[in-house]
This record gives sequence, C-alpha cells and structure tokens, in this order.
Amino acid sequence: MLRRKRPLDDAIDDNSEIGGLPARDRAFARLLVATVLRRLGQIDALIAHCLNTPLPPRAAMVHDMLRLGIAQLLFLRTPPHAAVATTVDLADLRGFLSHKGLVNAVLRRLSQEGQGLVAQQDAARLDTPDWLWHAWSQTYGEAGARGIALAHLKEAPLDITVRSDVETWRAKLEATLLPTGTLRRTGGGAIMSLPGYSEGAWWVQDAAAAIPATLFGTIAGQRIIDLCAAPGGKTAQLAATGARVTAIDRSPRRLDRLNANLARLSLPVESLVADAATWRPPEPARYVLLDAPCTATGAIRRHPDVPHLKSPDDVTRLAAVQERLINAAIDMLAPGGMLVYCTCSLEPQEGVQQVQRLLSRGAPVRRKPVAAAEIGGLAECLTPDGDLRTLPSHLSEIDGIDGFYAARLVRNG
Repeated sequence: MLRRKRPLDDAIDDNSEIGGLPARDRAFARLLVATVLRRLGQIDALIAHCLNTPLPPRAAMVHDMLRLGIAQLLFLRTPPHAAVATTVDLADLRGFLSHKGLVNAVLRRLSQEGQGLVAQQDAARLDTPDWLWHAWSQTYGEAGARGIALAHLKEAPLDITVRSDVETWRAKLEATLLPTGTLRRTGGGAIMSLPGYSEGAWWVQDAAAAIPATLFGTIAGQRIIDLCAAPGGKTAQLAATGARVTAIDRSPRRLDRLNANLARLSLPVESLVADAATWRPPEPARYVLLDAPCTATGAIRRHPDVPHLKSPDDVTRLAAVQERLINAAIDMLAPGGMLVYCTCSLEPQEGVQQVQRLLSRGAPVRRKPVAAAEIGGLAECLTPDGDLRTLPSHLSEIDGIDGFYAARLVRNG
C-alpha cells in the first residue's frame, strides 16, 4: 500500500483475501495495518535497532512482515508466541524461507526488550514525517505540533450525528453528548448492528466535520448548494434540517455512495455529477457549502495513511484547486448570500490563507464571524477573526476531535 501510494481503505476494499474474511477478522486486519501506519516511525526505528545492516530492496516484503509482527507484539499486545509464530509463518507462506530465522530472532528479541525501547522513544516526533512536523511547528508552535502528533497516536472514537431526538438516541446508543451536539460512543460493536442504523436514525460523522453545516443557522425550506458533497455527511445534515439540497460532486463513484447513504437515511436531495469549478446553478443561490478537496491532514486519527501518502507538493496543488472552487462558489451566490468554506486540513495554505488571499484581492464577500455559542461554547476552537479552527489536540479530555477549518462568508450587495 505504501509503495503503491494507495489509500488504506481502497487497498483493503480491493484486497480479495481480506474481503473473504469474517467481519471480525477484517476489522482486525484493518486495525493491524492502521497501527503500523500510525506507529511507522517507531516501528522502523526498532527494526533498525535490531539489524546490523538494512534489509536489501529485494527483501522489502520481509521488512513489511516485521512491521506487522512488531505492531502486534508491542502496540496491540498480541501474546508474544502468537505474534512471532504468525509472522514467521507468513514469511514461509510468501516464499522467504531464508529470512525466517531473521524474522524469528528480531521478534523474539523485541518480545523481551521492546517495551523498554518503546518507553524511551519520542513517539510524537518519530511517527510524524519531517515535512508535517516542521509545518505544524511553524503554524502552531512546537508544543502545538507535539499535541497534534500525540493525538494522532490514538484510535478515533465513533462519532454520530442524529436526525432528531438526541437524548433518546444518546441513551439507546450508550453514548456521550458532546457540546457541539454530536454523540460519541466508545463501546465496541459493528456499526450496522447498533440501534437506529437500519432505520436511518443517524450516521457516522466526526464531531468537527459536523460543525460547518450548522453555521448557516435556520435554513428549513431554503435551497442550498453542497459542493464536493460526497460521501454525504454534511449533505445529510442539511437535508435533515428541511433544506432543499442540491449535491454536486465530480466523481460518479463518490456520488453513488452519497446517494446510497442518503437513501438509507430516507433524506431527499437532488444530486448531480459535475465539476464544481465550472458548474453554475440556474439562478444565484442564497446558501452554498464548499467542503473542498484537501490533504486531509486534520483527519489522520481516522486515516493514518495520510502522512505517508501526501507531501508539500500536494498542499500546493490542492490549494490551487481550492482557490478555483472558492471563486466559483462566490460566483454562485446571490447578493447577501452565505458561503461556508471548509477543509479537514491543518495546513494554513488550505484554510485561513485561502480566505486572507480572497479578501485581500477584493472578492465581493466579507467574513461573518462564528460565535462560541454557535459551537457549544468551544471558544478555543475559534481564531481571532472568528473562523473555526479545531485541532486534534482539542477536547483531549474526551478523546479529541478532527482538525477542521471553516470560514463563513457573506456576499456583498
């Protein structure tokens, strides 16, 4: 997956071996790979500690097997005999007979020394690629970067947005009600077997991702355009308020997923396959939501592959895409119309700098600052200009939140 630069979920979905496993085993396979990605810097440092010379390129798969074994042994707390045996058997199965002894020796050594070595590691720094560490240190300070990196080492909890009657579903789902209105569930169990799933009473959506759609205020009966809408969490929020939603996405496959999600929820929307940068509505819109494509560095807790798939070049490339999209969104607005622009990125080029550039070049919009009362009183999640800026280290006492940026803009006139 890493060498082919493929997203984790796509790689797992397209893997027939994993797809043929029982649900519980598929979940463990994903957890195992996600743990390797989350702890990759630490794991590779442990491998280097145990080897006199690096493995040759032709043995790259052996290196990956060691990563899997170490993740089980030291981070998932699999019993040592099981972690060692399954990894050695995997080397045998994949035809690396000459490396079975090395795999066995490294894992047995780490079964004795590993926990002590891990305790001495600077996990936050090791598990964060240099480009991200430097970028976050420059933007949020070194302490802020460290807080973000430490938050990424934990599995994200299950956050849920309900259509209505939040207190009833809080009790049924044995969940905690967050200040923003999201339900957070820490218990286990398959999502599809939880109460309310089959009848479409709720959907999975990180607490931070659920905030931007609420910034329009009361929009029942109003027409709203949702740009780059798939997979549809925000679309569902807007439709559940009674708004008349037009959902736009350029990917037919992603829009099919949105339509399937909205069908389960029995929420009517109009959906169109179109490029939001060039598509225009038949008449100017009162409300537009733009959840722009981004590097997703704010969602690393849920997508630990992101740091290893993205680069500074992606930030630059996507910032250019976002600029085209935000200009298009403004062009769609009627005078006095409102745009909420958001990304799940921690990079300022994809957030606040987009809005600063927009305003500095005289775009016909002005900020409408967000008040703390609109987001559950979470004043620490607002910038001095009144934009939303959540960090993974926010709400650390209740297992954190994804990194999100949102700005609310009103068209002049």
